[in-house]
Amino acid sequence: DEISWPPELAIKSWINDEPRQDSNTNMLMRDIGEIIEELTRGMTLLPGTIIATGTPSGVGMGFEPPKFIGRGDKITCEIEGIGVLENIVK
Repeated sequence: DEISWPPELAIKSWINDEPRQDSNTNMLMRDIGEIIEELTRGMTLLPGTIIATGTPSGVGMGFEPPKFIGRGDKITCEIEGIGVLENIVK
């Protein structure tokens, strides 16, 4: 009840504070209900199950030359209204 339906949340990522991705959940090719319906036809979703839905433009392979992450790089991901996740590549 904290997030409007259907969700229209900004999603962003940075590598070492360099912006890489900037999109919105309203850009998903399939809506969340469809994704859950299809998955539950063949598996049980448990609390904490992670559903990978793809990624917006801005990934390393899309650059010329490609920009790959490496040891020591800081990866930051943010979903509006949900929070920020930050990790260092080991």
